[in-house]
Amino acid sequence: MEDDTGDKSSIVIGLIENRAKEVGMAAFDLRSASLHLSQYIETSSSYQNTKTLLQFYDPVVVIVPPNKFAPDGMLGVSDLVDRFYASVKKVVMARCCFDDTKGAVLIKNLAATEPSALGLDTYYKQYYLCLAAAAATIKWIEAEKGVIVTNHSLLVTFNGSFDHMSIDATSVQNLEIIEPFHSSLLGTNNKKRSLFHMLKTTKTTGGTRLLRANLLQPLKDIKTINTRLDCLDELMSNEQLFFGLSQALRKFPKEIDRILCHFCFKPKRVTNEVLGADNARRSQVLISSIILLKTALDALPLLSKALKNAKSFLLANVYKTICENEKYVSIRKRVGEVIDEDVLHARVPFVARTQQCFAVKAGIDGLLDIARRTFCDTSEAIHNLANKYREEFKLPNLKLPFNNRQGFYFSIPQKDIQGKLPSKFIQVLKHGNNIHCSTLELASLNVRNKSAAAECYIRTEVCLEALLNSIREDASALTLLAEVLCLLDMIINSFAYTISTKPVDRYTRPEFTSNGPLAIDAGRHPILESIHNDFVPNNIFLSEASNMIIVMGPNMSGKSTYLQQVCLIVILAQIGCYVPARFSTIRVVDRIFTRMGSVDNLESNSSTFMTEMKETAFIMQNVSERSLIFMDELGRATSSSDGFAIAWSCCEHLLSLKAYSIFATHMENLSELATIYPNVRIVHFHVDIKSNRLDFKFQLEDGPRHVPHYGLLLAEVAGLPSSVIEMARSITSKITEKQIKQMEVNCRQHHQLQMVYRVAQRLICLKHSSQDEDSIRQALQNLKEQYINGTL
Repeated sequence: MEDDTGDKSSIVIGLIENRAKEVGMAAFDLRSASLHLSQYIETSSSYQNTKTLLQFYDPVVVIVPPNKFAPDGMLGVSDLVDRFYASVKKVVMARCCFDDTKGAVLIKNLAATEPSALGLDTYYKQYYLCLAAAAATIKWIEAEKGVIVTNHSLLVTFNGSFDHMSIDATSVQNLEIIEPFHSSLLGTNNKKRSLFHMLKTTKTTGGTRLLRANLLQPLKDIKTINTRLDCLDELMSNEQLFFGLSQALRKFPKEIDRILCHFCFKPKRVTNEVLGADNARRSQVLISSIILLKTALDALPLLSKALKNAKSFLLANVYKTICENEKYVSIRKRVGEVIDEDVLHARVPFVARTQQCFAVKAGIDGLLDIARRTFCDTSEAIHNLANKYREEFKLPNLKLPFNNRQGFYFSIPQKDIQGKLPSKFIQVLKHGNNIHCSTLELASLNVRNKSAAAECYIRTEVCLEALLNSIREDASALTLLAEVLCLLDMIINSFAYTISTKPVDRYTRPEFTSNGPLAIDAGRHPILESIHNDFVPNNIFLSEASNMIIVMGPNMSGKSTYLQQVCLIVILAQIGCYVPARFSTIRVVDRIFTRMGSVDNLESNSSTFMTEMKETAFIMQNVSERSLIFMDELGRATSSSDGFAIAWSCCEHLLSLKAYSIFATHMENLSELATIYPNVRIVHFHVDIKSNRLDFKFQLEDGPRHVPHYGLLLAEVAGLPSSVIEMARSITSKITEKQIKQMEVNCRQHHQLQMVYRVAQRLICLKHSSQDEDSIRQALQNLKEQYINGTL
């Protein structure tokens, strides 16, 4: 396997579909040796579900069959990759490679968990598409990377995305979860960050990728969420534990998840004729992984010491399964028998090369000891050559840097060069205030040094073969260790660290119910509050008896920010983090849908209105009872009558469901919904008018908006003729008068039904209340009196 560093994705995806609009996906993560299988029905002709998963996995390679079996009226997955993921390498494999029978056998042999635990042994015929995709993906990886996957080493998850909240690709963009809007235009110094950037204080690459995965697919299981929150409670109340764990995690390598790759993959046997530079490089990476593993195992006692007295279930369970697990002691002992105790993981290139050459203890292999002597001799000769040149050419500040590509080279300050550089120096290159160069002698010594190092790597791998085979038997234990360290990194270095940097009680623990209300008291936008010190907090309350809020207010009054704020708070809560609010209780959300912004989609030849309608259609087709829907300015991009009709009918459709909806609009007529439907609540953002100018307060208040004809005020400020403004005022006053009369009629007709719904809403709140019995009894008595007196 190649040395893969940094945050760059290392996921290979296999995709296949049938004519029944079913899609099978297999996502193989080369970093952590894990395979994620999904099979689902594609409900949208634009492949929204597939796009969402592709955005989540962010693959480097997508494997597809020839595009001959696309369902009627749909692109086909092959064309989908060509059109929307041009930067991703697409591999077309023959359809015979997508063999579900072979896929089922491979999963049975390679999975660390029994197939029965995954549900695949019983239902493999039903989920044949994702198994077929897995067969093609594993076949390509083994052929392309020249490896064989070790038996019972793969972490396999099945339909993992359906155990989590689903956020479609459009909503990820609208909510600025991963990237802020127009980040490429605003530049890297843009103050406004995404939620991911705000929380990205993790120390390991695996922790960063886990954070991204959690933000794109938050948890749905209340027990798991509360386990994380209990852990945060303990960390926030016990500073010694928090700082102790922070210090312990710093001792682990940043690339902890990458260590596993080389123990879950076996290189294919090759003949001596093909052994060369590529083989030396592979051996070097393998040795580096062994050193990283030794570094990680050496850091375990410090982690154990920090966790010893932890009380929360998550931390206590980590202590029990990791710190008290004898397997890690056994692996460390086996490593210590072969690897020198003084060897450490290093980032400086030549130090790293030296550590890798001397990783194995002396005396184990005679040929290795000879190669090491050559390596030391050439390294010493290079340094002696540098000293010779310093004296011969009077260059006291000549330095001898090293990089993996070039080897050793000379760096000479320009100010030290009197006149022309001697002809002995070649490959002269100006670099800032220095001159980089080499000589024929140095180039020759570099070749010998690199050759000796390559020989050391190959001989070291031979010495490590028995050790590697024994470690591969415990690959599942190493997978568990990497998973746990990534989770701890996310909870401690991201969640706990972010909360600790805020003033006390600015972030609070959310509460959860499976079918209760969504209530947030004094909620704040997690990203914008760090930019604006005077950010105005706002509340929200949704229940089954009041499942739709219509937010009204002028442009720039804060409607879109409010919608985004509620969404981000729910996401933060469901990844197991505290939220920026005084109090919050949340009904677990299974899907978030958003319809925000207005923009033409030139790639798919869609106007602003057509894009709007496609997004709305996707919401209507996929909405569930536990969904959370945010719609901003629906119907604005077409004629006013059609736009109003579509907005009204969409509201009525959503009102018939149990999903919670927040609808932001300029259309005053929509406030009439609240006079007909008792489960609609109208709120507005308060605005003052001073000297014909709008003074935004960003404070949410009950009832329809009370800004009379703010559009006319803005038109007047813009310089429209006074006669035009007066005529517009006359027309709008007549329209408003007619609307008010209609609303009064509706209020009289539906008053009794609205009273019943208000009673139901109060009863739902009391059902999920944590008050004592006497308080609830008193609240019920008060509710009864208010209903009889008609004062609800």
